[in-house]
Amino acid sequence: MRIDIEVTMDYQLSGGEAVLLTLEAAQTDEQFIHLSELEIETAVLQRIDGEGMVGQRVWAFVTSERLKLHYRAKVDVTRSTSVLESLPAMPWHSLTSDVLTYLRPSRFCPSDLFTEFVEQQFSHLSGGAKVAAMVDWVATELTYVPGSSNSETTAIDTFATRQGVCRDYAHLVCALARAASIPARYTSVYAAEVSPPDFHAVAQVWLDGAWHLLDATRMSSAAGLVVIGAGRDAGDVAFMETDRRADTIYQSVRVSQE
Repeated sequence: MRIDIEVTMDYQLSGGEAVLLTLEAAQTDEQFIHLSELEIETAVLQRIDGEGMVGQRVWAFVTSERLKLHYRAKVDVTRSTSVLESLPAMPWHSLTSDVLTYLRPSRFCPSDLFTEFVEQQFSHLSGGAKVAAMVDWVATELTYVPGSSNSETTAIDTFATRQGVCRDYAHLVCALARAASIPARYTSVYAAEVSPPDFHAVAQVWLDGAWHLLDATRMSSAAGLVVIGAGRDAGDVAFMETDRRADTIYQSVRVSQE
């Protein structure tokens, strides 16, 4: 499946400064970058590795008070949707150090606070069947409510309020999976099926020696996702970071299937 991506951003900055961007599609075994063009007015660009070596991040050294950005890409996705129930969990001693990281609690995914709940709710299941049940639980129990959360909302907050947006759904899935000793990471993506189009977030879990994408919002399927980056939680893969104030003037994300 070929997916077209177009992003336009216009931000007012407090002055010339360095802006860290995580918005370019990642080159992986399951997605081939056919075209990738990033243009930023009055900026010098420097690329660095993405978190966990997934994709790249871009330092934009902006010399004016406006960040004007245009990104377009064409990505061929060859990923198929996994049948989770058939996939085994991997024992701790078989995990590499980069995967072990995603067993630990993080700021927005305090998985250590969910251990008792996971034991009570899902102890009768194992491996992919347990993960599938967790995703079903999140999809059923939560209501998608734009504006119901903010940049400080954690998985515990979402668990209590039972509402959120894609970021919150992904955080809660990650927290539940880690509480069950299954590595899980937060993944930023472009999703062809999300309407209206925007930056999207899903979870990935480590089963049977590979990462598998899961969208508890039910807005997208793995075959229609383009991975941008992955980390412990949203703090690792924000699409834009700056140490000064930045105000949105205009932003547009368009994602479509050819």
